[in-house]
Amino acid sequence: MDEVENVSTTPQTEWLPKKNPWIISIPLMASVFMFALDETISNVALPYMAGSFSCSHSEATWVITFYLIASGIIIPAVDFFCKLLGRNNFFLLSIIVFTLSSFMCGISNSLIMMVLSRFLQGLGGGAILPLTQSIMLESFPREKRPQAMALFGLGIVFAPIIGPAVGGWITENWSWPYIYYINIPIGFVTLALAQNLLEEPPYAKKQKGVKIDYIGFSLLSIWLICLQIVLDKGNDADWFGSTWICWLTFVSCLAGILFVISQFKLKNPLTDLRVLKDRNFFFGTIIQTVLVASMMASSAMLPSMLQRMMGYTSFLSGISMIPRGGGCLLATVITAAFIGKFGEKRFVFVGLIILGIGGLAFGEINLQISLLNIAIPNFLFGLGMVMAMVPLIDMSCRTLKNEQLTNASGIQNLIKNVGAAIGTSLVTTCVSRFSQTHQYMMVGKLSDLNPAFVERFNSYVGMFMQSMDPASASEKAAGLLYNQLLQQSALWAYIDTFRIFAIAAFMIIPLLLFLHKKKHVL
Repeated sequence: MDEVENVSTTPQTEWLPKKNPWIISIPLMASVFMFALDETISNVALPYMAGSFSCSHSEATWVITFYLIASGIIIPAVDFFCKLLGRNNFFLLSIIVFTLSSFMCGISNSLIMMVLSRFLQGLGGGAILPLTQSIMLESFPREKRPQAMALFGLGIVFAPIIGPAVGGWITENWSWPYIYYINIPIGFVTLALAQNLLEEPPYAKKQKGVKIDYIGFSLLSIWLICLQIVLDKGNDADWFGSTWICWLTFVSCLAGILFVISQFKLKNPLTDLRVLKDRNFFFGTIIQTVLVASMMASSAMLPSMLQRMMGYTSFLSGISMIPRGGGCLLATVITAAFIGKFGEKRFVFVGLIILGIGGLAFGEINLQISLLNIAIPNFLFGLGMVMAMVPLIDMSCRTLKNEQLTNASGIQNLIKNVGAAIGTSLVTTCVSRFSQTHQYMMVGKLSDLNPAFVERFNSYVGMFMQSMDPASASEKAAGLLYNQLLQQSALWAYIDTFRIFAIAAFMIIPLLLFLHKKKHVL
């Protein structure tokens, strides 16, 4: 009886690996960098792929879409596969699948083969992010977790930023298959290091009698597949003006609602959604989702603007994102060095303010800007993003037990993935609709009642009359002015969209009040 009492009153000790956690982080961060890089590295190579596969650019975008769908499906199922196979075994399997499917992407000779290969790559890579997050959180003592998350945050933010630049350089100097071949040597080295360095805690080992939640997995797949197709193709199909978009949206919403209900009702659910009841985790995830949506949406929008409006090549537009990476690096150093002195909430607050200022700075651009005018707001974006994101990752999981981290990381990354997809789709729609709005507002200025228009029109007519008749010169001048109107309306659409990023950053600041410092007692 005494022995039983002694056992029950002894405080539970927190599991820590025997090896140095910073050494353990090497294969973990290498795998994260591979996965995060491949989220954006394909973007600039799509025109080349379309040419190789004799398909349209719209069809080539399925290369990106199916990667996101696959990673979204596997992320919430991470906890289940860890119980089924053991966490270390599942992590190693994910690296193997990601590496082999990267090779298949490189040798693909048709769009169908490429899309299937990218789907497999997404299945392999999707699990890497939540697994790495949970392993790093539990491998470091609680007082060292902010520094660990600084390193993790650098990987998930920095890699997608440099993806377009790396992809553009490789595509222009070699060919597009090499953007996937570079994963092969990194993958094998990562696999060897992970096999020798990773340790498995007792609660992450393979469990007996694990049953798959077929209902939950089916509903999850239907929800995410329909949602991703709607988000990717909705703008081209005029959103709810299209019947098939309406039906897919209905099916996606219904499947999503039924998935959530099933996870609370079933005895052995695919994911344990009860973790969302934790206040820190819930509000921390919401703030992170807005940040990830802003990061991915702006990363997709800025290179597009530079190529469309200013004639930049894919490589130069990718280079324009490098200052954002510099901001990320500086923020990582600052966060790791000073977060213990100034507090996590203050870091997040300052990061959101800097991010908002960066969005407002983007709202001051024009068509005569240089790369320096893009570099400064981009640097602020990277600086604010990491300063806000890194403390949030630790704060959102601080009140959870170690054995909850794998499931929580899966749910959190699923929500962030959905947020990124929605954010990217929304900015595409915003640019399109805002451009139409500004065009409608500005076209009234092209009138003989506007002295500025008359002066500019007569100036152009006089210039063109030096090489053509008056009627042709007038037609040419009118066409030139209308093209300038289209350019200006598109520019204002981009400006308005960048300002939305600033508004979003400022609006989520009050949510910091819901995060508390209370730590879970083991």
